[in-house]
Amino acid sequence: MKPGDFSPSNSKYKKSGREKERNVSSLQIAVPAPQSFRTVTIGRLPTAVVTAEEMAAQMVADCVAARKARANGQPLRPKVVFSSNGQGVSLAGDDADFRAIMLQADMIHADGMSVVFASRLLGKPLPERVATTDFFHNAARSASLTGLRFYMLGASEAQNLRACQAVKAMYPDLQIVGRRNGYFSRDDEEAICKDIVASGADILWIALGKPKQEEFCVRNREMLRGVGWLKTCGGLYAFLAGADKRAPLWMQKAGFEWAYRACQNPGRLAWRYLSTNPRAFAAMLFASQEQR
Repeated sequence: MKPGDFSPSNSKYKKSGREKERNVSSLQIAVPAPQSFRTVTIGRLPTAVVTAEEMAAQMVADCVAARKARANGQPLRPKVVFSSNGQGVSLAGDDADFRAIMLQADMIHADGMSVVFASRLLGKPLPERVATTDFFHNAARSASLTGLRFYMLGASEAQNLRACQAVKAMYPDLQIVGRRNGYFSRDDEEAICKDIVASGADILWIALGKPKQEEFCVRNREMLRGVGWLKTCGGLYAFLAGADKRAPLWMQKAGFEWAYRACQNPGRLAWRYLSTNPRAFAAMLFASQEQR
């Protein structure tokens, strides 16, 4: 076992986790009741009208409910939370199977600024962009306060480990009860799901890239009963590990973070953005409406 490994089989880490574990119900923290949010359909995807803080509160409420059900021997199916950005809207427009998978989510949030701009053109503006790279920190702060546990799945072994180490340095009270890289076959998924459930994880972060991460969630939802949330997170671990950098704030707000990222990694991202952005724009322009 390597030093710093956050695997559940690391007994030193498990002891630390037990010492820090809290009973959520005993905390003097107001846990909101689970709720559903109004949506606006952007590019055929029903996108939640929600802020990052509201999402974090919903995460806590759902995970507390899942824990109680698990303790009563009636584990619930996890809530599935996907994100919508230019790439996702483009894929949903081109691939009916992927769109059907996206529509099985309990919540889809606006990860890309282009989705927020489209909502404004509709006259039904989303309150803000909820980028997963930002939301992770809302979630980590809430989990640190309430004792919720993370499991980090995906990316390379080295990047996954560095990301977990960085998160523990930022949030010492946060419990990361398991981690695994994203290099596995479908034959491995049953064992992986059993490990995740056995870890007691409340939130599973899945960084496999679109569409693999969404397919993983829907395919394995039943085997992951007892987990509170399945949250897809794409390239999150690269940012946490320091391999990638966020664009300047003005570029994020102007909707040009994609260009900054493409310049950082043209071989991997330039063609993706150049090929998906026009299709996403068309989909958001012609296939969007308000939903109740």
